[in-house]
Amino acid sequence: MKKLTSIILFVVFLGTTGCDNFLDITPTGRVIPETAKDYRELLTRAYSMMPDSRGLTAFIADEIDMTSNNLDSYDEASFMDLWLWNNVNPAGTTTYFDWGTYYKMIFVANTIIENEESITNGTKAEIDQIVGEAYMMRAYNHFILVNLYSLPYKEETAASNTGIPLKLNSSMDEVLKPSSVAEVYASVLSDIDNAEKKLNVETWEIGLNYRFNTISADALRSRVYLYMGRWEDCYNASERVLSKKNELVDLVSGRVLPNAYDSPENIVALEMNMNSNYANVDKLVPSDLYNSYLPGTQDQRARKYYRTEIGGYSLLKGGSSSYRCSFRVGEMYLNSAEAALKNRHPEIAKNRLLQLLKNRYQSTAYTQAETDINAMDDNALLDEIYLQRRLELSYEGHRWFDIRRMEKDKRPILTREYEGQTYHIEDNYPELTIKIPDEAREANPYL
Repeated sequence: MKKLTSIILFVVFLGTTGCDNFLDITPTGRVIPETAKDYRELLTRAYSMMPDSRGLTAFIADEIDMTSNNLDSYDEASFMDLWLWNNVNPAGTTTYFDWGTYYKMIFVANTIIENEESITNGTKAEIDQIVGEAYMMRAYNHFILVNLYSLPYKEETAASNTGIPLKLNSSMDEVLKPSSVAEVYASVLSDIDNAEKKLNVETWEIGLNYRFNTISADALRSRVYLYMGRWEDCYNASERVLSKKNELVDLVSGRVLPNAYDSPENIVALEMNMNSNYANVDKLVPSDLYNSYLPGTQDQRARKYYRTEIGGYSLLKGGSSSYRCSFRVGEMYLNSAEAALKNRHPEIAKNRLLQLLKNRYQSTAYTQAETDINAMDDNALLDEIYLQRRLELSYEGHRWFDIRRMEKDKRPILTREYEGQTYHIEDNYPELTIKIPDEAREANPYL
C-alpha cells in the first residue's frame, strides 16, 4: 500500500484542474519518492497548490462593494452571486471556494507522515522538519475547511454540529463521513502538537518563507484558540510568538506593507489571499470601511493600503504575489489583546492594542488614541479591538471568520442593495457557512 501511495503522489498534482471532487485523484504514473530531497519536492509542490479561498471570503463579508457602474462582465459573472450570497443556484461562471485542492494537499501531508521512517538520504533534522511541515499542512487545511464549510465553533454545540471529513491517512478507498466540529478542532490541535515536536527551522530565508517554521505552530494555535474562545490558551500562544518575533512595520516612516512576503512581520508567507482577479474588481473598497480609518494622514493605513480614485477606492495591499501572508505579527498583537480582555485583563489588552497603533498612527493621532483607549470600559474596548481587526487585517482573509464568531450584538448587519432589491443575511445562519460543492456531494453521499 505504501508503494501504491507513493506511485500516486506525484500524480496528485496532475488532477488539480476542473471540478474539485472529493479526492478525485487517479494514479497514472510511477514516480516513487524515496529521499529527503524527493519528499521536499513533493511538499514544495503541495505548498504551490494552496488555494486563495480565505481571500475570496471578502466577497461575502463586508469588504467588497460591487455597486460600481463600471463593473466589467468578468467581475459580474465571477463574483456577483457570491456578493449576493446566492448559494442555491449561482451562475456556472461564479468563482467558488475550493474543496478538493485542500484535500489533495492533505493527502500529500498524510503520505509524508506515514512514510517518515522510510525517507532516505537526509539528516534527522531535515526529515523531522519535512514531517513537521506536513503535520502543519494537514492541521491548517482541515482548519480552513471546517471554518469555510461548517458552523463556527461554539463550546456548547461543537460536539453535535457537523464538521467536515477528517482525512488522516493516505487510503484511496474509504468514503469518509463528516466528523463533528469538535472532532476536527481536536485533530487540528493534535497535529499542531505533533508538528511542534518535529519543526526545527525557526526562520526561513526570504523566498522560502512560505514554509511552516517553529514559530508557526503557536501562530496557528493562537488563531485556533481565538476561534474556540479559549482565551487563556490564545493569549499564551500569542505571547509565545511575540516573545520570539514582535517587530511591527512602522507605516509612518516605512514603505513595506505588513502583509508583504518580505515584511519583517511575516511569519508564514503562503497564501495570496487577494489574487489579481479579486483585487482588480473596480473600486472594490466600501466607503464605510475606508471612512473608518482616521482621516488624512493620521492613520497611515488609509493611504498605504488603498488608492483613492474618482468614484471610490481600490486596493494596494493585494493583487500580486508580493502579498503572500498566512500569519503575521500584527495578528498576534490583536489576538493577544482580545484574549487578554476576554480573560479579564483589560490593561494588558490596551497595551497590546496601543503597541500596534503606535506603528500605524502619526504621533498626534497616537497621543489622542492613547488617551481614548486608556479611558475605555471593557465594552468600548472590545468594540475598538474588533474595529482595529477590521482595519488592520483587511483583505487578508480574516473578516468573514471574525464576523462568524462575534457576539450577536457585535456582529455587523450585512445587507446589499442591488438593482432595486435588498439582500441580507439572517442572524441565524445557515448563510454563515458555505455550501459544499455539488461535485463533492455527488462523489460522497455522506456529505
